[in-house]
Amino acid sequence: MPSPELQRITAFLTDFARRQAERVVELPGGFAVLDDTFARSRANNQIFIGAAVDPGALPAVAEETLGHLNHRMISVLDDGIAAACAEPLIRAGYTHSTYLLMLHAGPVPTGGSAEEVDLDALRAPLARQWREFLPDVDDEAVRHLVDRREARRRGADIVRFIGARTEEGEVASWADLYLDPRTGTAQIEDLVTSKAHLGRGHADAVLTTALRSASAEGCGTRFLSAAEEDWPRHWYERRGFSATGRTHCFERD
Repeated sequence: MPSPELQRITAFLTDFARRQAERVVELPGGFAVLDDTFARSRANNQIFIGAAVDPGALPAVAEETLGHLNHRMISVLDDGIAAACAEPLIRAGYTHSTYLLMLHAGPVPTGGSAEEVDLDALRAPLARQWREFLPDVDDEAVRHLVDRREARRRGADIVRFIGARTEEGEVASWADLYLDPRTGTAQIEDLVTSKAHLGRGHADAVLTTALRSASAEGCGTRFLSAAEEDWPRHWYERRGFSATGRTHCFERD
């Protein structure tokens, strides 16, 4: 059985996805979230699977549900179900990535010099960062990836954008913070530092401020997601996070 914290996190993720979506399509074993306003954003147009499903039928379900898009993305929130789905999806041309759900178990750190910022302050650094991450995408795709943060405001009772500024006032590092005080759950998402400002403590300031803000709202379950095979997971571990579960992402162009 999943731990109570993992069950709470999984419930938060599915609830956030449903609330954020422009529309939801119920499917066997899960649901699809769709948003025509941000059709180039994979995160806003994907399938979530959280219960038993026919693995062999899943590629066809994805084609029927996401066939109007230029991508296919399926997030599976259970290890066992993901293992069963992997073979037919990979055979259908999907890649498979694993993400750790990391729970903050240490004491809430002191300090934190970042602040809540509005989306306008983030637009320029976000656009610049996406062009570095995805140099081959067009301007419309970048616009969708930047502006989709507006839709995230629907996903939780409290949504904050946290940013650390340089002395000149530019936002150098940022993250989203999603809070549900009713269940005591908080998610920190998309912590990024601009390439020009790496190594100056800006990410630590954002993370510390987010953790303190979550604690102040009574959220004892504070978590984030990190790629299992990438270096940031170790950075988070040094700051009091530990893996409590996994999600799996299957993608195809």
